[in-house]
Amino acid sequence: MNARGTAETVQRCNWAVGNNPLYLAYHDEEWGVPSHDDRHLFEMLVLDGAQAGLSWATILKKREGYRRAFCNFVMEKVARFDSRQVERLLRNPQIVRNRVKIEAAVANARAALAVREEFGSLSAYLWGFVGGQPIVGRWRTVRDIPAETAESRAMSKDLKRRGFRFVGPTICYAFMQAAGMVNDHVVDCFRYRELAGRAGRAASDRQRPRRQTAPRAPQTRP
Repeated sequence: MNARGTAETVQRCNWAVGNNPLYLAYHDEEWGVPSHDDRHLFEMLVLDGAQAGLSWATILKKREGYRRAFCNFVMEKVARFDSRQVERLLRNPQIVRNRVKIEAAVANARAALAVREEFGSLSAYLWGFVGGQPIVGRWRTVRDIPAETAESRAMSKDLKRRGFRFVGPTICYAFMQAAGMVNDHVVDCFRYRELAGRAGRAASDRQRPRRQTAPRAPQTRP
């Protein structure tokens, strides 16, 4: 029994309904909750990049392994990783053993430190792409949720300019969902009502280049 109740007693986004307790906890307690913590934001950037081509369930299962391997996502520590540490991570079965993704995480830590130096915090920089407050969607089904938006495209473009990797528009939108920069719970989900009561602005009728069957805290989340 989840603290919020079972999938049968509580209305949730359908991507979270099932018997996976990691999914339930992630949906009920974390996804869409506004985060301004630099460590957590960096963690989600790394995990969303690591998910590329994989399911979110795979990443959730490996999350604790990632925290151990990447020094609990303390940016200063990850930024100091050298080639020997990268080689060691490639032998670590608790994470996704992909050299490009591992090297991207290190590069992103260094880029994030530069952002923090310029803006005062990683949070201040990232939240600037949504005007400092969550965008509240009004989606009736997960099929209505966009895969990317003008905001995620702008974020992706600027992150790439600053040297970040694995930050395409779809990955950035998944990150924005995870970090609570957008509330993309469907309107009949109990979390939509809880989170929509916080300060936020309504989502505009954004152009959708394609649809996804679940938020990419979602895309393949699940």
